[in-house]
Amino acid sequence: MARIAVIGGTGYAGGHIVKEAAGRGHTVVSVARKVPSERVEGVTYLEGSLLDPTGLLAELQGVETIVIAVAPRGDMAGQTRPAIGQLVAALPADTRIGVIGGAGGSLVAEGGPRLIDAGEFPDDFKPEARELIGVLEDLEASDGDVDWFFVHPAAGFGGFAPGERTGSYRTGGDVLVTDADGGSYISGEDLAVAVVDEIESPRHRRARFTVGY
Repeated sequence: MARIAVIGGTGYAGGHIVKEAAGRGHTVVSVARKVPSERVEGVTYLEGSLLDPTGLLAELQGVETIVIAVAPRGDMAGQTRPAIGQLVAALPADTRIGVIGGAGGSLVAEGGPRLIDAGEFPDDFKPEARELIGVLEDLEASDGDVDWFFVHPAAGFGGFAPGERTGSYRTGGDVLVTDADGGSYISGEDLAVAVVDEIESPRHRRARFTVGY
């Protein structure tokens, strides 16, 4: 079993990943600014912030995979990208990094534009999407010894459409996953299934991938 830490482990994506990983028997540490009142059995909950990479390193010694599920909004806007860069640069070489990005950086078709540039992406979400694209660009430019994966959820991913766990999903490489009707959706639980599957059986080393139904 793996030793996994989820930064942003009480948020929507992070909370589902924590639950899925713990349910499969992994040793899981959830890091967030506040410890929740409701906790998943067997999970260690720590107070911490992505903005304090030195403190995180001290708390996460021995962790094999760190999943970052922090949205660059509110007081994290403009700070998420540099904070992730600092953390990645300071981690031991044998630590694998996973980042939950947004749908905006995925391509609408092979060789096509990114979703954010395709014409119908909401303006309110563009700053967040662009910062996460920047995180991906930094990972792609990182030293070849850094092992990472970056996940683009489907466009219809979030607490506004929670769905349920089916245990199934599709990946689309760089391209947004859509159904036969052009819809793009993944539940929080099935995104977590995809993430923990990637941790258990890596198929995307130093690569991004999209997830949907």
